[in-house]
Amino acid sequence: MTAASSRGALTTQSVTAAAVELADDVGLEAMTMRRLAQALEVTPMALYKHVDNREKLIDLMFDRLVIQMAPELAEPDPSSALSGVSDAGSSADWRDVLREQILAARATMMSHPWSFEAIQTRTLASPVVLAYMDRLMGIMFRGGLSADLVHHAMHTLSTRMWGFTHDVLPTPSASEAAAESGGELVSEDAALASFAASFPHIVRMAMTAPGAAGQCDADAEFGFALDILIDAFEQRRLSGWSSTSAHS
Repeated sequence: MTAASSRGALTTQSVTAAAVELADDVGLEAMTMRRLAQALEVTPMALYKHVDNREKLIDLMFDRLVIQMAPELAEPDPSSALSGVSDAGSSADWRDVLREQILAARATMMSHPWSFEAIQTRTLASPVVLAYMDRLMGIMFRGGLSADLVHHAMHTLSTRMWGFTHDVLPTPSASEAAAESGGELVSEDAALASFAASFPHIVRMAMTAPGAAGQCDADAEFGFALDILIDAFEQRRLSGWSSTSAHS
């Protein structure tokens, strides 16, 4: 890794940029203060003049990615963070704006895989993180959603607002799952037949749904789920949904 200090004086920004670069190369766990200092060709103590500790540095690293997701957040004028979002009286495009923003977040997160771990280990939202969440809420408010619906929509989006989601438990292939039955090895054909008998609906989906038998397209699956959620939010808006009426 090339020394990010470029032989110049360190700043909080240069230390953060170097940490992002190092984490991209070696992962978040291996991105230690000592290793970062070596990459910058300085002593570890020199870093602490610019960041309090490693956790604070990770906060700054993630903030840097959030601004990549939504560059408008770097602007001093908060209203610029909603540029391109229609006024409340014109809600036709709010879903496209929200989808585009979340897909931008996904693109950033996917290009920095350590960010998944970073966000799941943060204990408090930074002002930059809050600004991103505020942006998402602003898009929905301008689309005509009520505060009640925006509240539930944010909970429903959960980690998906950051471009990722938790999948169900990984499932083995039919041959892997049934390769051994009762401790006795069986032929692949017998294993597949046993699997089909035990889990007929899984086999039906895998054999008939396009692409289900192979490696799923993670981006397509993410987009599919996101579209369903956003469309559902719009349907709730149109129907005048509220949490009180839903439980009455």
